[in-house]
Formats: sequence, C-alpha cells, structure tokens
Amino acid sequence: TNPGFVVRITQAGLDYAHQQGIAVLEKELAHLKMPDISGDFRIRHVGKVRYEISRLDLRRFHLPYSRISLVPNVGLQVSISNAFAEVDGNWRVKIHFIRDHGSFDLKVENIYIKINLKLGSDTSGKPTIDTSDCSTRISKVRVHFSGKFGWLYNLFHSAIESRFRKILESKVCENVVSSVRRELQPYLRTLPVTARIDAMAGIDYSLVAPPTTTAQSLDVDLKGEFFSLAHRSAVPFPPLALAFPPDHDRMVYFGASSYFFNTAGFAYHGAGALVFEITDSLIPKDIDFHLNTSTFSAFIPQLEKMYPDMLMKFRLSASSAPFLNIGPGGLSLKPVVDIQAYAILPNSSLAPLFLLSLVSNVSAVIDVKSGHIVGSLKVGRMKLSLKHSDVGTFQVRTLQSIMNILASNILLPRLNARLDQGFPLPLPDRIQLSNILVRFHQ
Repeated sequence: TNPGFVVRITQAGLDYAHQQGIAVLEKELAHLKMPDISGDFRIRHVGKVRYEISRLDLRRFHLPYSRISLVPNVGLQVSISNAFAEVDGNWRVKIHFIRDHGSFDLKVENIYIKINLKLGSDTSGKPTIDTSDCSTRISKVRVHFSGKFGWLYNLFHSAIESRFRKILESKVCENVVSSVRRELQPYLRTLPVTARIDAMAGIDYSLVAPPTTTAQSLDVDLKGEFFSLAHRSAVPFPPLALAFPPDHDRMVYFGASSYFFNTAGFAYHGAGALVFEITDSLIPKDIDFHLNTSTFSAFIPQLEKMYPDMLMKFRLSASSAPFLNIGPGGLSLKPVVDIQAYAILPNSSLAPLFLLSLVSNVSAVIDVKSGHIVGSLKVGRMKLSLKHSDVGTFQVRTLQSIMNILASNILLPRLNARLDQGFPLPLPDRIQLSNILVRFHQ
C-alpha cells in the first residue's frame, strides 16, 4: 500500500548518526576479549620451543577514519581504515632447561574493516537491521617483548604476530555483529509503531515496506494512519501515491500526505470528538452577549413568546469527517457543521429550536515543536443555511454576526488549544530536531 507518511534520511543525516555509532563501536571494540595463546614450534639446532601468551589486555582500539555509504537497493556500508589497537600482556617460554617470562606490548596498525548493513522490517512493522557481511584486514602487527634473551624472542615473534593477526581479524567481526544486534537493533526498535495520542486516538507508524536506499537517501515508508482507540475501522479512502520532493540538503525529511491528516479527521469523528456544546457559561466575560432566548428574540421574535427568558445551548457536530487538501499554498478544508439550537427549560430538559448548516473555508498552519506536529486553524468566510425550524421561519443571515462570535471566541480557541498539544512524529529515543523548516507541496 502507499504510505501516508515518509521519513527520508540523507547522507548528511547518516553521517551524523554514523559519528554517534562509531563512538559506540569504538567503546565496544575497546572491551574486546582476547583469548590466551599457547603453542610450540621447533627451531633448527635449538629444539622444541614452548610458549604461552596470557592476560591479554586491549588498552585501546581507535577508529580515526570511517565513512558510511548508501548502497542503492541493498542497504548501508560502513568502511573503516587506518584503525589501530594496542595490547599488552604476559608471556612465558620454555626451551629445554631455559625458562623465562615477562611482559609484552603489541601494536596493531592499518586495520581495515568493511561492514554491510541490511535493513528490513518485521511482521509488526518495526524496522530491523543486521550485518549481512563483515571483513577485517590487518596489514601490520608489531610485538615488543621485555626480557633478557632478546635473540630468543626474535625467533618466535613472527609466529606470535601471525596468530594475533588471525585472532584479531575474526574477533573484530564477531564484535561488530554482536554490537549491531545488541546496540543498534534494539535502538531502531524504539521507533514507535503505534503512538497513543490521547484517550480517543492513536497513530499507526508501522512500516509498509522495508526501507529503501538510493544513491542520495534512505527512505522509510510508514502507514501514517490515525485510528480510534475504542474501535478501529477501515479507512474508507485509500492513500494516494506520495510524490516526495527531490530535496537532499538537510539531515532528515518528514513527508505527511493528506491521507495522514484526513485519517485524523476520520478517527476523531468516529470517536465522537467532533461534537461541541456551547452554553452561556462558555462565553468570555468581555463579550457583551448572552446565549439566551432574550438575545435571540431580536432576530427570531417568536422565541420570546414560546420560551421567554430562557438560557440556550448550541450543539455543533460534523455530519461527516472534514476532508483536508494540501497544496503549495498550505492546508485548507471546508467543513460542514450542523448547529442544533436548544432552549434549556426550567426542569433542565432541552427543547429543540432550529437546526442550521454552516459551511466555512478554514486554513491550517502547521509547525513542529518538541518532536510534535502542531497546528492552528483560521476560519474564513462562513455561510449559514436553515435545515429545520421548530419556531417558524426567520432570516438566517441575521444570525451571521452571532455565529462569527461563537466560532472565533469559543469554538476556534478550543480546537486550537488541542492542536497546539500536537501529534508525535515517529522518532527513536533521544532524538531531538532543530532548525526545522515546514513546506507545502501538491
């Protein structure tokens, strides 16, 4: 299926992530455990030499030059060059009746490591990462033995260096594979597949396909679908193909299609959240206006006779989920709202008065704060029409100014307060965004 939300990580973003990853790998390799080494060999005119190398301590493992590359349709490749390590330990040697022991220093230089990372997704839609290939090549090993019999050590240091080279080459890749599975894979799994927003809705951010790599970016296609927590039902419209702009200048891009926002409207409408009741107590004190039949009798004279001096209540509801459009100019929607007016009788029961239909042009402003998409709505021109009346006919246009007051001073602030809380972006742990730019595309 097409994604409703796309995350694009560019080479610049990967380079930054790679800096953090290499620092972790360097620490991991510094704790690499080296096995004891023992063996024997024969030296002409000398005889059998028995040696033991023990208590190996890797003092440091430094990765000064490394880079991460995008491999189209395959994954990522990490290349490390000119790495070096230092090891010390104890040695013991026996030739006939000669025994000696001491310490040694080992310098390993010109280490080259190549790691191929394969990206995928599991059945729950979480991203996966694994090492598809790892190779290590060491071109220089130098060992320095301390002790009295220099000629003796020179006889077997080449054999020791060869053993060290083979052990280190295999141990480095073992450690890399382990580090990817122990550190990187669990970290990627902190990407939220579902995010609870509030008591009514959540967002599904599961991957709809494995991540794809191109020469310029790593793209992750997510479902990007809001859903009702009470009852998840199929969205009655499909996600359209998301034409992602060809930008690669910044570290990361988030692309949200109209499907993403429209499933929000569908979920909240289905959860009954798009119903608002307005009573006189909600009208701000600085507005010289009361929601009662005395006020409205100026426009509907018969109200004063039928329901004299009674408080009123308006119930606003959307007959269908609002549908939002995105274009270069921004976000816009044209919701249709039913406004049912009631008189509140002395016994607190409600008497229906009239039912209006309100159509309005609404524009939305989108921003990102603290890892959340936040927004605010601005209402444009409103058009009222009478759908039904229990108090006789009246001129609907005379109510236009009152409806403007209710919309701009009560309904809009409540909606914008909720939108200002925002909806979480799909971010793994410990990621913070900065220098954010929001753009709109067709």
